[in-house]
Amino acid sequence: MSRDGRRLRPVDLARAHGLSTQAVRNYEEAGILPPADRTAAGYRAYTPRHAQALRAFLALVPAHGHATATAIMRAVNEGAVEEALRRVDESHAQLLDDRRTLEAVERALTDLTSSPDGEHGPDATFIGPLARRLGLRPATLRKWERAGLVRPRRDPQTGYRVYSAADVRDARLAHQLRRGGYLLEQIAPLIEQVRAAGGVEPLRDALDGWRDRLSARGRAMLSAAAELHAYLSPPT
Repeated sequence: MSRDGRRLRPVDLARAHGLSTQAVRNYEEAGILPPADRTAAGYRAYTPRHAQALRAFLALVPAHGHATATAIMRAVNEGAVEEALRRVDESHAQLLDDRRTLEAVERALTDLTSSPDGEHGPDATFIGPLARRLGLRPATLRKWERAGLVRPRRDPQTGYRVYSAADVRDARLAHQLRRGGYLLEQIAPLIEQVRAAGGVEPLRDALDGWRDRLSARGRAMLSAAAELHAYLSPPT
C-alpha cells in the first residue's frame, strides 16, 4: 500500500492514461515500472509512485523515442541514475546535431539558388569543366558517383560522363555540405530527398516540416524532463 494509503489496480493506471491493462503489465515486465506488490490473492497492487513512473515514461517517448525512454526508465528503476542521465544527454546531443544538419542543408540550398547558375545550372557538362567550376579534382566527383551523390550518364559513343542539370545541382549541394564537414554517408540521404522532391524549391516544404518536428521534440524534452525530475525526487 502506498504511503498515502492508496492502492491502485492495473485498470486504474490504464484508464488514467488511455492504455490497456495488458500494456501496464507489459511495462512492468519491461522494467519501465518498478515491481508491484501483490495482494493476498496474488493481484498486482500499484501505488502513486507507479503512476508517476508511467507519466514519466509516456512523456519520455515523444521526446526520446520508445527504445531510449525504456532504457532511461529501466536504468532509473535499477538505481543506475547516472546511466539514465547519460542517455538523456545523448538524446539532447542528437537533437542538436539534427538542428545543425538542418541549418547546413538550408545554407547549402540558399547558396545553390543564389548562384549565377541557379538551381538548374547548365544543360549538360563533362567531368573536367564541372570539377573546375567547383574547384575539385575529377577523382572527387568519381568518388561521389560511387557514393551515389551524383549519377551522370555515359555518352554512348565516347563513354564520357555527362552531367545533367540535376547532376550539377546535386554536385554543388554535396560540395556545400562537404565544406560544412558532413560525411558522404550523411549527405547521400539528403541528396535523395532533393531528387524525390523534384528539386530544391519543393524540398523547402519538407525542411519546414523537419524544423517543426525538431521544435516539437525540443518541447517534448522539456515536458519529459519535468516528469522525470518528479519521478527521481524522493517521495514526500
